[in-house]
Amino acid sequence: MKVISLHGTDDRLYELVARLVMSPDILRQNNNYPFKTTPQHTWYLCIENETVIGFMPVKSTSGGLYLDNYYICEDNRKILDSLISYIISTTDKPITVLSHKRHTDAFQHHGFIKCTIFAQYNKMQYIRKKGDAAK
Repeated sequence: MKVISLHGTDDRLYELVARLVMSPDILRQNNNYPFKTTPQHTWYLCIENETVIGFMPVKSTSGGLYLDNYYICEDNRKILDSLISYIISTTDKPITVLSHKRHTDAFQHHGFIKCTIFAQYNKMQYIRKKGDAAK
């Protein structure tokens, strides 16, 4: 299993995730919320045996990084942990995530704290403290 990152409009990104982002089953898993990308996005893909098994599109904003929809094959914790760890290790900016309730524990394990609780999601933030080394 490896994690790679691709610019939000990279042609290779579309080739790798098209079948996933248009799948009715995967959209249903994402509460029927469509996946979006822009030039401000970087997509982090978890790949195993040449197959994408998870992804997180992260938007760069003036306030830090924002993640509001993602896909994890079969909600596999190892895939989720790999993506979270990789993203944290690549930035010193604050990270805000709109996490599915079922993934809250995984994000908390990596140092995210709950900011706002919604019916199906938790808004969470990760802020590296001054002097903390990147993981």
